[in-house]
Amino acid sequence: MNATSFPAGPIQRCEGRAVVVPGDDIDTDRIIPARYLKCVTFDGLAEGVFADDRSERAGDHPFDRAENQGAAILVVNRNFGCGSSREHAPQALMRWGIRAVIGESFAEIFFGNCLALGIPCLSVDHEQVADLQAAIAREPAATLQLSLEDPQVRLVGGAVEHRWPLTLAEGPRRMLCSGEWNGTAQLVANDGGLRSTAERLPYLADFAAAAT
Repeated sequence: MNATSFPAGPIQRCEGRAVVVPGDDIDTDRIIPARYLKCVTFDGLAEGVFADDRSERAGDHPFDRAENQGAAILVVNRNFGCGSSREHAPQALMRWGIRAVIGESFAEIFFGNCLALGIPCLSVDHEQVADLQAAIAREPAATLQLSLEDPQVRLVGGAVEHRWPLTLAEGPRRMLCSGEWNGTAQLVANDGGLRSTAERLPYLADFAAAAT
């Protein structure tokens, strides 16, 4: 489990070791089982990531292997994050230490929940992701360098350097690179304009007058 420093501003690149969780249609109930949804805050969710899968595999799950501790980039396959639309899934991944996800495809709501946390989800085709996963298996200590400006990922620090082109729609790419993904920061930065607009809204003015 990783110490966490959560993203805040523009996200144009991500660098770190990778952890591969293979398989299609991995749903949000597998990412974070329903019993963890009783939490009052998201703070303790890291311990629940893939909890049932990890228990079944008795220490041999990718998130338990020693060489994957501290990994920052998750590499998956097709339709990752499908199932129920629980925001706890990306929250749990982020608190474990995941800062970006690369896969064949993602469930739409999971993708949006990740975007709201500043976690890029970038796509790559089946052959390319298989090649990327095989390269990570050969070089588990190597580093992935992920760029959002020209979406691609490079594996460096191994015997051979590799590069794979990635896909990210222009809207999410722009939001991440500019920092617009962070709705809270946008509200704080535009506090003056929001207050000015609120003061001109007749129903808020009537409410304020009635309160006095």
